[in-house]
Amino acid sequence: MDADNDSPRTDALVQLAARHGLTVRPDGMRVIEAGLDYQVALATDDDGDGWVLRVPRRADVAAKIQDERRILDFAAPHLSVAIPDWRIATGELIAYPLLPGEPGLTLDDDGAPVMHFDSDAPAYLRSFGRLLAELHTADVEEARGAGLVVETSEIVRSAWRDRFDAAVAEFDVPTDARERWDRWIDDDSMWPEDMRFSHGELYPAHLLLGADAGILAVLDWTTAKVTDPVADFALQQSLSTPEEFGILLDAYREAGGAVPERLAERGTALLSASALAYVEFALLTGEQQHREAAQAFLDAG
Repeated sequence: MDADNDSPRTDALVQLAARHGLTVRPDGMRVIEAGLDYQVALATDDDGDGWVLRVPRRADVAAKIQDERRILDFAAPHLSVAIPDWRIATGELIAYPLLPGEPGLTLDDDGAPVMHFDSDAPAYLRSFGRLLAELHTADVEEARGAGLVVETSEIVRSAWRDRFDAAVAEFDVPTDARERWDRWIDDDSMWPEDMRFSHGELYPAHLLLGADAGILAVLDWTTAKVTDPVADFALQQSLSTPEEFGILLDAYREAGGAVPERLAERGTALLSASALAYVEFALLTGEQQHREAAQAFLDAG
């Protein structure tokens, strides 16, 4: 899914950066096409310093760039890990200095995920727990004052109901999945009023790691807001045994985090509804390939 030295693409990116006052070299540029919302390129300037270029793929993505900038400005002082420091941010281009670490997950040429570390390494789990505590203890009113989205439990729940209704209206939803998701959304006990500042998409592709698998930097803050914090735990929970996940939770508590109630059950339910989130994306883009992918996701349950 990556390409090096693809002259038309690299030349276009070099020219785009130049129009925004940044000179990067075409040789050695690496273009990453895996993202749904952004084309990404890794490049160097004339001093040999690394840069990340992000080019929005659609107008709806470009429209959210300044929202993400506010998120980054709010998050940075609360975190001990690095996050993007945007030097350019327009509707055409985002550019920032390369961050430390290597991605925990990438896609191969066939689009299959490739994990580059042991997701149950104690150093990784402990650093993940500390990162979540730093996020989840950020002051909600401070986030509101910074212009971030602040949701209530009912807003979160209603959004999932809307996704569910759209899936039922626009796609063929298997009966067992339809009944399971309907019960989940209707269950009051699954929606406690416990909202915290959350990243929303914390998984290895958005984490840059050190040699010991500790987290050095976090990418892609587009979805961050004050919301249900369970999403920040859910994927790692699914990758770990209860004992391994306990290492993360111990580090989380030690760093000041309060474990959400019914975390395991709510995390499992949230992951099982991932197809509904993809349905929302497919309908937003209006592209047939995404509709077909959404139907396949729904068929998988």
